[in-house]
Amino acid sequence: PIMIAAEKAGKTPQQFVADIASGRKPYLDGFHISFDNWHSTDGAENHVLAQQVYLDLKQAGLIETRTIEQFFDPQKAMFLPDRFIKGECPKCGAKDQYGDNCEACGAVYAPTELKNPFSALSGATPVMKSSSHFFLQLSNPRCEAFLKEWTQTAGRLQPEVLNKISEWFGTDEDGRPKLADWDISRDAPYFGIRIPGTQDKYFYVWLDAPVGYLASLKALLGADFDAYVADPNVEQVHFIGKDIVTFHTLFWPAMLKFSGRKVPTNVFVHGHLTVSGEKMSKSRGTGISPLKYLELGLNPEWLRYYICAKLNARVEDLDFNPDDFITRVNSDLVGKYINIASRAAGFIAKKFDGKLGMKWATAEDSFLAGLRVAGSEIAALYESREYGKALRIVMEQADAVNAYVDVNKPWELAKDAANNPKLQEVCSRLLEAFRILTIYLKPVLPMLATQVEQLLNIKPLSWADIGLAMPDQHHVNPFTHLMTRAEPAMLDKLFEPAAEEPAAAATKVEPRSEEHTSELQS
Repeated sequence: PIMIAAEKAGKTPQQFVADIASGRKPYLDGFHISFDNWHSTDGAENHVLAQQVYLDLKQAGLIETRTIEQFFDPQKAMFLPDRFIKGECPKCGAKDQYGDNCEACGAVYAPTELKNPFSALSGATPVMKSSSHFFLQLSNPRCEAFLKEWTQTAGRLQPEVLNKISEWFGTDEDGRPKLADWDISRDAPYFGIRIPGTQDKYFYVWLDAPVGYLASLKALLGADFDAYVADPNVEQVHFIGKDIVTFHTLFWPAMLKFSGRKVPTNVFVHGHLTVSGEKMSKSRGTGISPLKYLELGLNPEWLRYYICAKLNARVEDLDFNPDDFITRVNSDLVGKYINIASRAAGFIAKKFDGKLGMKWATAEDSFLAGLRVAGSEIAALYESREYGKALRIVMEQADAVNAYVDVNKPWELAKDAANNPKLQEVCSRLLEAFRILTIYLKPVLPMLATQVEQLLNIKPLSWADIGLAMPDQHHVNPFTHLMTRAEPAMLDKLFEPAAEEPAAAATKVEPRSEEHTSELQS
């Protein structure tokens, strides 16, 4: 798909991919995402490593060459990549499905199994032509035995994923292995990595794309790579979307195992992000644009919080609902969390020259005890990927702190100078509680945490700081606005349809190709 899109754009595939990569920067910077290493599956390391993995699999006796019948576009005079063949799913009958897997039912199949196929390039009905291809023998009893053991190891996969994967084991009604051999080659012309010993055969992208995870690490570590991955304490953990489960829980572990490499420790699967109940899809023109979100000036940490507040450890779709988004941002972040600082910091600045009164802050202080104790449960929920539950506990703690505000009414205390010692203690307690709540939210809201660190005049917060307290007479900076409220008009603009750009179709990359790139980078 990249090769074809690059040709339409008048660029080399390498330049086309480089342009995609450079275009990612505003997205990543805008949503406060960074990487230890930014690399490409077309990097030199991946060419070497993918070819070596193949040779190791061949040495293990798991590569077979066969002549197959393959779809050929008579108008374009080329064999068609899977993603450029469409038709009806052979399993569920859904129309307009790609040639490798069904987005409706999740079935994986050969392009030749599609009903009523057509070329996505020309619309022509493809014809069958013979071609020599290479196969990874997943049907080999060694592969099935390993994959049964690997997938069923406790905690490695989510229960829903394990149930789905288990359907691939055993034999069908005709006695054939359900775990069929996997076609790992494609014919020239093809933008990819050439198969050793051939001139016109290239690896199917799903062979070299996951190898790219390791190649990126090798580019980062250099000569230390082999020792690093050999360390028994090093874990390999994947986070993926539910539409690519089979590649990461069957094909990829088998490739690693039988090429003599470490297998994944865990593969964690997310559902899709939907918008008002409809699946986001660039190829189908539904959903929202992250770049438009940023261009409209919407706070990126609103979206980070909203997504995490709805995420759990199960394979469930997460729905972006504009009304719910506004309610959660304004109620949780502004109304509960930011409100604590705004009700306390001003009094500290105006009446006490920015100095806290912290003599009350002993280890036995009951006010902070419950807030600190919650830290272990919140940490455990983060580690188990129950982000929504973790944030609910954080907001429950924020409610408790706001209840303290309502009981002690600092605005009332400020009316009489005789109450100043009490006012300083109350506001200092609130800012200390705000500091701890910020630690709990920092994994989700890193930039907001940085603003809070500047406000409180403290070093960057870490989880170990929960049990500490700011010292007596510590000076905090004057309160500055930390976060605005989300307004419905902002979301209305986000969902306004974009003007049609005729030129865009000529340079559009199929989503599956971008998935490989972004997955590797993450």
